[in-house]
Amino acid sequence: MATYAIGDVQGCYEPLQRLAQHIGFNPMTDRLWFVGDLVNRGPDSLSVLRYIKKLGDRAVTVLGNHDLFLLAVAEGITTLRPEDTLQPILDAPDRDELLTWLRKQPLFYRERPFAMVHAGLLPQWSVDEAEMLAREVEMNLQGPSYQDTLRALYPSKHLQWSSNLSGPTRLATIIKVLTRLRACSSDGRMESSYNGSPERIPSGYFPWFKVPDRRHHDTTIVCGHWAALGLHREDQLLAIDSGCVWGRQLTAARLEDRKIFQVDGYSER
Repeated sequence: MATYAIGDVQGCYEPLQRLAQHIGFNPMTDRLWFVGDLVNRGPDSLSVLRYIKKLGDRAVTVLGNHDLFLLAVAEGITTLRPEDTLQPILDAPDRDELLTWLRKQPLFYRERPFAMVHAGLLPQWSVDEAEMLAREVEMNLQGPSYQDTLRALYPSKHLQWSSNLSGPTRLATIIKVLTRLRACSSDGRMESSYNGSPERIPSGYFPWFKVPDRRHHDTTIVCGHWAALGLHREDQLLAIDSGCVWGRQLTAARLEDRKIFQVDGYSER
């Protein structure tokens, strides 16, 4: 039995199938962890959602920013952009079933000694606190007022975390941290637009996992989201968004021994 964490799929169904074959995935004994961004930009997000949903408890996924964007588009809160490839999901006969399933997925998943999140954690958050904050959002997303939270998330550039926040703004800010964080200051102020390489982060900011004295340093974080970072491994970090949708690789990390498996990504962008 093995557990494989898989990087951002983003609608790249065919590479996902090749990766599953490459690792010898056995749905009777193995599990797949998905770091979020199951959908968008790639050519077949609909098949990706159907495949992962069908895996049932053999798959664990956390929500990424593109997954939440799909939910917001479906509710009419924001609109598709020219580069988005989500329309087949919105037109699918099983649309409602897929979106309801997606809305029930967590933002944070913990199974010692690992914790999985799409983007990252603020330095002032312990793993226990991050898990508690994620549960606040998950309860809301699965309830009748989830549209209010999504409305507070779009746009999100102005959102900054404070423990004093309340209501939809609080929930939207938690989402922003867990699904969009790349760089922040030593006191946890998020840089809201940077998506380049770590070496060129604006002055005064750090990669979230490089902030000194961060409170979650004792747990190995499994994450994606940062394609420009690529596959990046440290003692307490497995960052596995290796840019599949941009023609690079789709990555799986076997958690038992941290062995890396990769297949070539989507090359027809």
